[in-house]
Amino acid sequence: MPETFARRDSGAVKSDRLLSILLLLQTRGRVPAHELADRLEVSVRTIYRDVEALSASGVPVYAERGRHGGIELLAGFRTDVTGLTADESRALFILAAQGAHAALGLDAALGSALRKVMAALPAPYRPAAEVTSRRILVDATRWKGGPQPVVDLGTLQDAVFADRRLRLRYRHSGEQEARTYTVDPYGLVSKAGVWYLVADRRTKPQLFRADRVQSATVLDDAVKRRPGVELADVWEVLRRQVEERPGGLDVTVRVRRDRLDMFLRLNASQLAGLPDDDGESEWVTARLSYGVVREARALLAFTDRVEVLSPPEVRAELAAAAASVTDLYQRVGERGL
Repeated sequence: MPETFARRDSGAVKSDRLLSILLLLQTRGRVPAHELADRLEVSVRTIYRDVEALSASGVPVYAERGRHGGIELLAGFRTDVTGLTADESRALFILAAQGAHAALGLDAALGSALRKVMAALPAPYRPAAEVTSRRILVDATRWKGGPQPVVDLGTLQDAVFADRRLRLRYRHSGEQEARTYTVDPYGLVSKAGVWYLVADRRTKPQLFRADRVQSATVLDDAVKRRPGVELADVWEVLRRQVEERPGGLDVTVRVRRDRLDMFLRLNASQLAGLPDDDGESEWVTARLSYGVVREARALLAFTDRVEVLSPPEVRAELAAAAASVTDLYQRVGERGL
């Protein structure tokens, strides 16, 4: 960030930045000046000026230059920070509604932590924080998602926090038999209510759904992560691989207007663009992208409210599937069931 911005810092902005530096140092220990500058979006020069300001105010902070240098607080120094703003206090209590802590076995710990935060909040902000916890609810599960399998994250957590390798027995989607893998975990991610283990397998990033892990064993071997790579980095790579995976099969359909909203909602991940909708016609044309022809069978759920226009092989696939279902129920009728 240009140095001219640092010179125009308002008192509130600078105070907030000084507090952020103090909290980062208190949490992380020694931190390189360039990392603090990146995190706080200022120049390294501004960081050194802030360190001088903290030192002048009585905070025992010092900087060491060189390859292994950084900025650090004097050993043993701690400070209780109670200067949370109203928005910051609300944000903490919304965190309590996220639900991820339950799967990690941290319900009691979170409740205890929030009670301590409530006691430390400035008195004027306490009512707003308490109301937030009662007025905001975050439910990460999808509508009609069906019963969720019980997931034991204990062993996965143990490996993640102990920095140990894992041996997994893992069953992939569509396979009957589990496979055995030895992986180097980066961490756990909760995505729309589903837990994933993010790990390297033979130095390549891979995603494992926690509910498909049949068994997990923490090994004595130390984890072997790629240098400088963090959980957020690996997750971003894997997330993009899933979301940007090429479909390979373009399908054009027409949808009756009375089912359009539901169609768009249920097929959001397959949509290749906005539908051609003039706002008046009974039918609306949309384009979808699938990996293989068989995936398009999901469109049969819309019965005669969705018609595939192209390609011919998808029309044939749906016709064959519909004929198979018709044949099944005709035979049931013939048996008198």
